[in-house]
Amino acid sequence: MNTMSMNRQNAVPVVKPLVVEGLSKSYGAVQVLSNLNLRVDPGEIICIVGPSGAGKTTLLRCLSGLLAPTAGGVRVGTETISAPVSEIGIVFQDYRGSLLPWMRSAENVAFPLQGKGVPKAERMERARSSLESVGLPQVAERYPWQLSGGMQQRVAIARALAYDAHILLMDEPFGSLDAQTRFDLEDLVLSLRKRLEISIVVVTHDIDEAVYLADRVVVLSGHPATVIDTVEIDLGAERDQIATKADPRFAEYRSRILSQIRRPVK
Repeated sequence: MNTMSMNRQNAVPVVKPLVVEGLSKSYGAVQVLSNLNLRVDPGEIICIVGPSGAGKTTLLRCLSGLLAPTAGGVRVGTETISAPVSEIGIVFQDYRGSLLPWMRSAENVAFPLQGKGVPKAERMERARSSLESVGLPQVAERYPWQLSGGMQQRVAIARALAYDAHILLMDEPFGSLDAQTRFDLEDLVLSLRKRLEISIVVVTHDIDEAVYLADRVVVLSGHPATVIDTVEIDLGAERDQIATKADPRFAEYRSRILSQIRRPVK
């Protein structure tokens, strides 16, 4: 068992559900989200899909505490989320903008821990352990500009894990990567869930990615957006980029979700 796993067990002995109750969000007179209800159980992967402009990123920012809902709320266990908390980590699509180019990879991963008052030695230990968890122990001393796009996004994921988050929010995390790198990182997400027993919420435009990763796919649509379907994905815990996507059930799930997204918006 690596250091990160031991730290996680010590720091977060009970993994809590993420619960959304009656969440609505408006920007002035424009209502974006309406009365959303959602529960992410410990160790579960939920993917959120919907047409462009459906408010998926707005929902993710409300889940993270970066954005206050207009009505309803978000809680982790019994704690209402009104600001960012250490139990929730965020990975954005723009890894180039999220990593500081003048810091080495381990320093980038450790940087948010400084605000928590974690001593420097422990920060660096946790950073190196997190890089090991995403398969990059060898890049600790490299700068972001010395890494490929996929490696930079792994560093961004490591930074969220180092924060001791047991809920990981990912906003189109692989959208700007090539197909092979994207497949590799999808498999990394599944591996992290299995090894670290974390919960993961992924916003994505890619329906195949959603079906491949998720235990459940939540479909948003409408103006304002509401949950129009929740698809339970029964493809087993162990998934393979070739065998899983060749399963006839994969095509059935994909067709159901696509038909929901493409139906006329009322």
